[in-house]
Amino acid sequence: MLFSRPGKYGYIVAFLGNPGARYAQTRHNAGFITGDAFCRRLGCKIDRAKFHALTGEARVGEQKVLLMKPQTYMNDSGTALREAMSFYKVPLDHVIVVSDDISLPVGKLRVRRSGSAGGHNGLKDIIAKCGGEGFPRVKIGIGQPEHELIDWVLSAFHDEDAVRMKEAADRAAAAVESLILYGVDKTMNDYN
Repeated sequence: MLFSRPGKYGYIVAFLGNPGARYAQTRHNAGFITGDAFCRRLGCKIDRAKFHALTGEARVGEQKVLLMKPQTYMNDSGTALREAMSFYKVPLDHVIVVSDDISLPVGKLRVRRSGSAGGHNGLKDIIAKCGGEGFPRVKIGIGQPEHELIDWVLSAFHDEDAVRMKEAADRAAAAVESLILYGVDKTMNDYN
């Protein structure tokens, strides 16, 4: 049974985004879109309400992994993640966060061992609430804003950008799997 005892997960993967149909295919939801690609890849679901998030689980190699899509809106992503980390006793370096990044061209990936929030409010909240910057992350490029930042990140992918995002989500899902199976160095070499 899911959530049967604390300490049962080797990793938590948090796919960041905003809940609701209004935001489903927006640039800021690159994390949620990747979560869907990850579940298609591994045959799992993220559909149970727990820790202010939709959650699910997957097995990656020998690791049982808790999957999360925080439902707290982007700027409060750390609340959901902190609760799950505390309950399951998962250390920060075994938390993988998948988010959008405006500093990268649409569809480009960047895997990092740790680092600052880089102006991303979801990452900023996780850093503040979950114990620092020491978590691996997969950042997915959504392109430089063509207009006001908030309007840009909440706009949908169209045409070529939509195709690039689908391909990027599939690659990002593979990168998450690689982080768990092979570690940060190999994954950075393979996906950056």
